[in-house]
Amino acid sequence: MMLLEINDVRFAYHSSDVLKGITFSASGGEVVGILGKNGCGKTTLMKCINAHLSPHGGCVVLDGDVVSTVSRKELAKKMAMVAQSSSVSFSFTVLDAVLMGLYPNSEWMGSPSDSDMERVSEAMKATGVFGFADRPVTELSGGERQRVMITRALVQDPKVLLLDEPTLHLDINHQFGLMELVRSLVAEKGILVILVTHEIGLAARYCDRILLVDDGEIAGSGTAEEVVTAENLERVFGIRTDVHYDERIGGLAVTVIGKS
Repeated sequence: MMLLEINDVRFAYHSSDVLKGITFSASGGEVVGILGKNGCGKTTLMKCINAHLSPHGGCVVLDGDVVSTVSRKELAKKMAMVAQSSSVSFSFTVLDAVLMGLYPNSEWMGSPSDSDMERVSEAMKATGVFGFADRPVTELSGGERQRVMITRALVQDPKVLLLDEPTLHLDINHQFGLMELVRSLVAEKGILVILVTHEIGLAARYCDRILLVDDGEIAGSGTAEEVVTAENLERVFGIRTDVHYDERIGGLAVTVIGKS
């Protein structure tokens, strides 16, 4: 089974330490959520995982290979990231935008093969964008565009999918729809999804494990029941919450009461 290991990863911007020794591991078939305040190092950690940044200490290992030593194209065959700023600014159709995800697995740029198109079609159906393949991406809603970007990442056929604030700017029904999609993809394909989010309730409901990051260090790691507690949320976020098991959703419900 695929294994991702983050070993004592440290990173600093100029003289400011952002990551202060992050260590954890994860494997296929999991959704791992990363929670923390703005500026705590969440996005920097994601960039170190996908080798966009090189750690100043420690390393990230995927299937035995240190990711910073692997070529960008080879790494893209195993790992895909949808960043907060991921978008298509030109009037490409949805199909054209998704086809861009084939590049890491192509030896040259040209017409996609039948097997390529089969993979594209399968991914588009899985994410619910197949029905508007011919529409310009610029005419889509925020939720639809986010699904297109995830579809493009899936076409890479990654073992690891990194999502940085995937529900940002989405209305509530699209937030739930996107998280349901993530869970179904993990169940069907056995991939590892690591996502950064500010939505504590969504993370508690949909993630198998949660990392709580505070000032560049792991302040909590484990299941939602172990990590998402009123005490931890007050300590890290400075908020008062009501956290309880809700049998209607089969998991934790989090209600924010106010500042501490």
